[in-house]
Amino acid sequence: MAIDIRRRELIVALAGVAVGPLAARAQQSDRPVIGVLNGQSVADVAPYVAAFRESLKQAGLVEGQNVAIEYRYAEGRRERVAALASELIRLGVNVVATGGGTPVTVAAKAATTTIPIVFTMGGDPVQIGIVAALNRPGGNATGAYFLFNALGPKRLDLLREVVPSAKVIGYLINPTNPSYQAETGDMRAAMRSLGLELHEQHVRNAQEIDAAFTSLAQQRVDAIMAAADVFFIEHRDQLAALTAHYRLPASYHAREIVAAGGLMCYGPSQLDAYHQAGLYTARILKGERPADLPVVQSTKFDFVLNLKTARALGLTVPPMLIATADEVIE
Repeated sequence: MAIDIRRRELIVALAGVAVGPLAARAQQSDRPVIGVLNGQSVADVAPYVAAFRESLKQAGLVEGQNVAIEYRYAEGRRERVAALASELIRLGVNVVATGGGTPVTVAAKAATTTIPIVFTMGGDPVQIGIVAALNRPGGNATGAYFLFNALGPKRLDLLREVVPSAKVIGYLINPTNPSYQAETGDMRAAMRSLGLELHEQHVRNAQEIDAAFTSLAQQRVDAIMAAADVFFIEHRDQLAALTAHYRLPASYHAREIVAAGGLMCYGPSQLDAYHQAGLYTARILKGERPADLPVVQSTKFDFVLNLKTARALGLTVPPMLIATADEVIE
């Protein structure tokens, strides 16, 4: 029991959770309460939540002094997200800040049409129905749009610079993501324009990832692309092991997957997006309406290469490509 208690205290400290009675904090009339709702684990998003809190501090809002924060993490279990969103609404938080996957924002939007929502999300918030327009959201939600799902063709271009002979590409998609159809359409168009052959595999869990790689290996694909989805970050160790086993170069959207052994990634800076979300949260708490705050679109992008993985796969990465990388993992 003592070990469990110490472990819980460590997780709480890592997440930045202020200890105290939940309902009492939410009911304090002189201190606004932010509900942080995230689909990932505490450890995975700790740097991003720290950036969120730092931007609040820059705006004059310090946790534990003049603002309280309620944290809810789904720990990768998407079936928990709706219940966690409802829990924050029942607590009476003043703003809900969402992250860790587009479905998290969708759940928050379903839970309330009145409490302001500040999101960080990779799916197009207009296409998904979160906002009416990027420049004038018009409802109770606004935030930072990563553009993750619009960058598939760019990730494909970078992959082909490393593997120029690749003609048959395997594409991993999580069909439960609200953005998957739009992203898949973009990828199909990019493949057609380059004369490449695309083999799509729908994956919803670890078992389906294993089966997808077995199928793609049988189809003799030359390389792997994965859609932009938190799901693949959650399964990054499995992806790294499978690409190593089948000796398949792969391109992803997030640094976490490359740090685990993936070959490369290209995507928006999540630290910057969470920072922007913190600034918007502060502005809303000070009286502005989310309906009037334009959705912020990513302007900072990170290209990360894992040269250790490249060597293991027998690949020679062009020096010019290495020079353009924001980070090179040796």
